[in-house]
Amino acid sequence: MNYIQNPILRGFNPDPSICRVGDDYYIATSTFEWFPGVQIHHSKDLKNWRLIARPLNRTSQLHMKGIPDSCGVWAPCLTYDDGIFYLVYTNVKSFDGVWKDTPNYMVTTMDIYGDWSEPIYLSSRGFDGSLFHDGDKKWYVSMLVDHRNGRFFGGIEMQEYDSLQKKLVGDLHYLTEGTDLGLTEGPHLYKRGDYYYIVLAEGGTEYGHAMSIGRSSSIFGPYEFHPKHPFISAAESEENPLQKSGHGDLVETQNGDWYAVFLVGRPLTTRGNCTLGRETAIEELEWKDGWPWLKGGGRVPRERIPKPNLPEYTFSHNGSMVNFNANSIPIEFQSLRIPMTEDWCSLTARKGYLRLYGKESLTSLHQQSLLARRIQDFHIVASTEVEFQPKNLHHMAGLVFYYNAGHYHYACITSNSDGSKRMLNVISSDNYKMSFQEELVDINGVESVILKGEMNKETLQFSYSTDGKTFRTIGQELDASILSDDHVRDGRSRYRPAFTGSFVGICCQDLAMNEYHADFKWFDYQEIKN
Repeated sequence: MNYIQNPILRGFNPDPSICRVGDDYYIATSTFEWFPGVQIHHSKDLKNWRLIARPLNRTSQLHMKGIPDSCGVWAPCLTYDDGIFYLVYTNVKSFDGVWKDTPNYMVTTMDIYGDWSEPIYLSSRGFDGSLFHDGDKKWYVSMLVDHRNGRFFGGIEMQEYDSLQKKLVGDLHYLTEGTDLGLTEGPHLYKRGDYYYIVLAEGGTEYGHAMSIGRSSSIFGPYEFHPKHPFISAAESEENPLQKSGHGDLVETQNGDWYAVFLVGRPLTTRGNCTLGRETAIEELEWKDGWPWLKGGGRVPRERIPKPNLPEYTFSHNGSMVNFNANSIPIEFQSLRIPMTEDWCSLTARKGYLRLYGKESLTSLHQQSLLARRIQDFHIVASTEVEFQPKNLHHMAGLVFYYNAGHYHYACITSNSDGSKRMLNVISSDNYKMSFQEELVDINGVESVILKGEMNKETLQFSYSTDGKTFRTIGQELDASILSDDHVRDGRSRYRPAFTGSFVGICCQDLAMNEYHADFKWFDYQEIKN
């Protein structure tokens, strides 16, 4: 039997929202501080997926300069109605303390591969907004932030959206406070038969996470919840390879079959750190007595499920090697908070190279010169060739394994204060506590250097070569498990955002003038199958 292997979207791809248009399926996932915003993957068989678009590609749609780590784009909702795609998203501006600034917007398009509209402002009352098309009405559904007495999660509310006025209108309707799992968010509404159904993310986004579902004969409620709620969760099965399962969406195939997509995490150890971040998985459903159940039984998701009765449709994928001699940067790469523009990231300044003009430090929340891609397997090797002649200690460029502004491992070319000595260094940051390797590597007289990092589960080892053949290690083996939501949140407030995953990429800093550059010839990413 042909199977779908979970997760279907590997690496940092959380909060999936699925949409079917004819024979085509699309999943939108959160991107937080990474630009452009929202990942959209496409499939025809629910098994094979390809990244096709990041619709929020203009600062007029998504302005994130200065936002905290793991804020920005939360829980997009992708829907389709009468020839138009609708994308609802939150651009979280602040999250520390009792106040939460969570403006929600919507953009539209008739071509999912093309440009999307300028944003329509919806509300700032909560986050995880979604749009439900109910005949000639459209409803905006969202969780409610309640700052009183430390409640925070105030339940789910709904308001009508007027397409002509392009705004929310009419009364607010309070739908439900959720179940006893609490931390109720991520709502989606559906209509099937005589019932309206509401799917919720509950229990927090860590190991107690779950996907709940309620139903009502009226869209306004009251909603009764699944007799065996939650209907998807791994919270009581700590040995299951797919953990943290929850926050998802439902879809009906053209054949009348139903599936759920939802986020999962794959820990390095039992209930340990998930360096790949929160990923997207899928399960098949069956309906009994007006309720959806996992077809495999129970509520715990499986690593693989039978492939649906849909023709298999595979995609050609780009190779692992990226030579920077094209007219555009491959879609796998993203930047931090700001667009990729010629003033800091140029494919034309030197033919055959990507030139990065050094900007602010890796701690900056404003303007970094950094391009990176998701790490999508437990054992990977990433490498790049860089030409860089630093003039002082404020100049750095190289290869970085990055989680957020306080957690990274960085192999860089730098120099002493007057530029007379050029050297390799490894800088690590764990909760902003900096550490440096004891012995610097002298590379005076070398024009270009190949930097390599091998990340194998919880370990990371950097190495370098000056001839492309012989590699020598740089520094000691490093702890890669710090590049995870779990480590970042450990010992800190449970509500402090840490929702992304590990990236690997290239960067350049000029901490003095924000203008000195490095030239990168290529970047290679390889997944090692053990």
